[in-house]
Amino acid sequence: MSGWAVHGDGRAPGPGDVVRPDERLSWGRTVGLGAQHVLAMFGATFVFPVLMGLDPNLAILLSGLATMLFLLMTRGRVPSYLGTSASFVGVVAAVRADGGTSAEVTGAIAVCGVVVALVGLAVHLGGARTVSAVLPPAVTGAVVLLIGFNLAPVVAGTYWPQDEAVAVITMLVVMVTAVGGRGMLGRLGVLVGLVVGFGLSLLLDAVLGPITAPDASGVVSTHLRVDLSGVGGAPWIGLPLGTPEAPGLHLPAFSASAILLVVPVAIALIAENTGHVKAVASMTRDDLDPYLGRALAADGIATAVAGGVGGSPTTTYAENIGVMAATRVYSTAAYWVAALVAVAIGFCPKFGAVVAATPGGVLGGITVVLYGMIGLLGARIWVENRVDFSRPEVLVPLAAGIVIGIGDVALSAGGGSLSGIALGTIVVVLGYHLLRRLAPAPTRDPDRERDDEPSS
Repeated sequence: MSGWAVHGDGRAPGPGDVVRPDERLSWGRTVGLGAQHVLAMFGATFVFPVLMGLDPNLAILLSGLATMLFLLMTRGRVPSYLGTSASFVGVVAAVRADGGTSAEVTGAIAVCGVVVALVGLAVHLGGARTVSAVLPPAVTGAVVLLIGFNLAPVVAGTYWPQDEAVAVITMLVVMVTAVGGRGMLGRLGVLVGLVVGFGLSLLLDAVLGPITAPDASGVVSTHLRVDLSGVGGAPWIGLPLGTPEAPGLHLPAFSASAILLVVPVAIALIAENTGHVKAVASMTRDDLDPYLGRALAADGIATAVAGGVGGSPTTTYAENIGVMAATRVYSTAAYWVAALVAVAIGFCPKFGAVVAATPGGVLGGITVVLYGMIGLLGARIWVENRVDFSRPEVLVPLAAGIVIGIGDVALSAGGGSLSGIALGTIVVVLGYHLLRRLAPAPTRDPDRERDDEPSS
């Protein structure tokens, strides 16, 4: 994309209006929105590599590069940020439980990325109907919903308990700013909430002293809300080399057992990307089906490259869909800003240390809003496409898959396991199509099946 047209007066979209992908607000406001996208993706992109035993600074760097690749391959038509995929956390834990090394983990991630890229090529050559037939609105809505609500335990178990009072105040600030803020202020609810929550935490540390509460690992201790101890020793500029516990740049290794555990997650990545593209299409009212294959291929290539250099897998980020839904700004210019900022952060360990010092309570207040908005976008897909839940072949598999995804239910077999998003996605997709074949003929009336077709 050679450039972006300025939307309106460049200040904010009017009532009922949106800033389209090929438009932008003023550069100052675009930079602010880009920063908000960085904040929206940062917590998950930073936390999930830690859970997988990989370097978070490298993940941030690769997320920026992956986003640039995605925007180029989709020709700037699909606004999206590619951050660390949560779908791999469970299978990576299984690989490590079997004695797998970090190199074997990243090797399996690279192979999974190649599989997704090949699927993207097939969709690009065969048309989006290939995916639409497998992933109709009933299915994509369920996948988007379970992806968003699957993140609820992260809020409830990791962020929120660290400082409930700050979490509540931060949440209220985000909500009030997003709804009651005028002009650009209303578009920066997440950023305002983070700044207010961070400042409040510093103030409480100075006035009340340490708090006795659990940390991110759940260990209860007495500590300051804001821990800046890692900032002073962090260099301003440096490569993301990681630590022995969480290695950064390294070459992958390839293990058949690790690959067999990780590759099934490709189904979740395909569903995530498809749900993302359809969600953006419904919000922008654009036909993005011709770009679905490109989107899948871009994410697959990004994941393969990330695994090839020792990094975390990527996926289109539903967190940033929440930001777009709140701001009504779908400009890809903001994503280029976010990607450039992420790359800079990846080469700046000191800045990463500052952002990483964001108190858990603040993240709890922010994510409780954003993650909920992600899940509700799945429900929006259902509503807009008039999915008929009176049909048991629709209701039953979706119900089962959503509970599995939200509850992070696990299925162990053959020394490995599938859980959460990956298992929930498989149950939704396979269960939906199997039960449609088994449904009595009257229930499968073609006149009613039109409810499964995307609305125009």
